[in-house]
Amino acid sequence: MDRGLNPALVPLVVGFAGYGHTSLGAQEIFDLLPFREVEPAGLKALFKENNATGRCLYKVVFREEHMVEPGRKGKAFDLQEYYSRPHLYRSRFADYLPYLSVLVNCIYWEPKYPRFVTLHDLKELYLQNSRPRLRVIGDVSCDVSGSVECTVKSTDPDTPTYVYDIKENRARDDLEGTGPVVLAVYNLPAEISLESSIFFSQVLKEFIPHLSTISLNSKFQELPLPPAIKRAVILHRGKLTPDYSYLKNFLGR
Repeated sequence: MDRGLNPALVPLVVGFAGYGHTSLGAQEIFDLLPFREVEPAGLKALFKENNATGRCLYKVVFREEHMVEPGRKGKAFDLQEYYSRPHLYRSRFADYLPYLSVLVNCIYWEPKYPRFVTLHDLKELYLQNSRPRLRVIGDVSCDVSGSVECTVKSTDPDTPTYVYDIKENRARDDLEGTGPVVLAVYNLPAEISLESSIFFSQVLKEFIPHLSTISLNSKFQELPLPPAIKRAVILHRGKLTPDYSYLKNFLGR
């Protein structure tokens, strides 16, 4: 960074889709680098005013209101409505794609929600611009054919990336072709298993004495578990707990 970035890459903008634990973990690593944070609405000005520097990176975090908009013109975004009636919303993320160098996707997604990065959007970006800024998509969520439509397959640590060739509409493991490099390692958290295990064990340690005295024969609602532990219980006595009842939709029964 002492010499700065190649001017062709300035400003180098890394976007994080989502703001939950996964996104915060990815940002924690990114934040080790010199950076400035900008709001999504400020991306256009960053380029227009030509005040970016090659001695730092730029970070932008996208929330729901940045990624989707009501399908009905003139209607205001409503977060609760979006979650309860997502069919009334459409993606607006294509507005930001021309400004991003890297996109790190960290959102929870289900098929009922709109896709945020579609193949149509990527074709518009790559086929109309011979050198688009977007070079890499790190799909930490790794939903195949999900919120990022060019995530057409998951990868493994030995071959973590592929190029989604926009012209040929396929993934290329040889990293050739016209399109973004996609990282979609399905078991990415396992790659830092030692650090994760040490951190998790240190946090869990304080709960062990109390857990060892609890009887699990009572109803889930009556279990005297610490809130942090109770929120993490998926099954109790063979049944899904209330917070995880949505998993029935994926179990086929």
